[in-house]
Amino acid sequence: MREDGRENFQLRDMKIVPGYIDNVPGSLLIEQGNTKIVCSATVENRVPFFLKESGKGWIAAEYAMLPGSTGNRRSAREREKKNNRNIEIQRFIGRALRNTFDLKVIRGMTIFIDIDVIQADGSTRCTALNSGMIALTKTLRYLVYENLIADLPEIEVISAVSIGVKDEEILIDLTFEEDAAVDADINIVSSEKGNIIEVQAFAEENPVAKEMFQKAIDIGVEKNLEITKLLKKQMEV
Repeated sequence: MREDGRENFQLRDMKIVPGYIDNVPGSLLIEQGNTKIVCSATVENRVPFFLKESGKGWIAAEYAMLPGSTGNRRSAREREKKNNRNIEIQRFIGRALRNTFDLKVIRGMTIFIDIDVIQADGSTRCTALNSGMIALTKTLRYLVYENLIADLPEIEVISAVSIGVKDEEILIDLTFEEDAAVDADINIVSSEKGNIIEVQAFAEENPVAKEMFQKAIDIGVEKNLEITKLLKKQMEV
């Protein structure tokens, strides 16, 4: 039994408030355990220079942890300075979401996924991606409603979950304290069809056996199927 009372393979409770920001169809507040994130999606009629002749659109993400999000010690606003961790997470989110539908549907447009962590207790990148999946889908529905795209594209819903390996045990959906204590930290992005989008894995001092790593991936994909069901309920609202 873990400190918060969960079993090893038990996800934290997820709460979602859609339409959290007025006049932004693709906005929400998501709580995954004690991690809380505000996510919004907006659209601009431009694409990066390398896509101008491609006939495709683009999805980009911006991620930041607000001052005070990690406790009673203020940190400077991250938007005003370069932060390698932020850049890596932004790429992680954007890269994953670009796998969800045919980008030709939004030709000439960029959908920006803006993510602000207002309270951090582990697994922020995974929670951020999960919120981005909802915001993206709601924005696509808005584009159809406004006749900016013809039809809602076929979407392969994805989700992300964090996994820790500690003393040959696997833990799912890590809190901050768990994340700091595990021997290996693994983030898995996979789809409702069971397809793997990305795996990030880091071992600290203690290598992970190949069999244990494969087991962690299998469990992560299984847990992501649970998460995608929760996300899809919100997408239909």
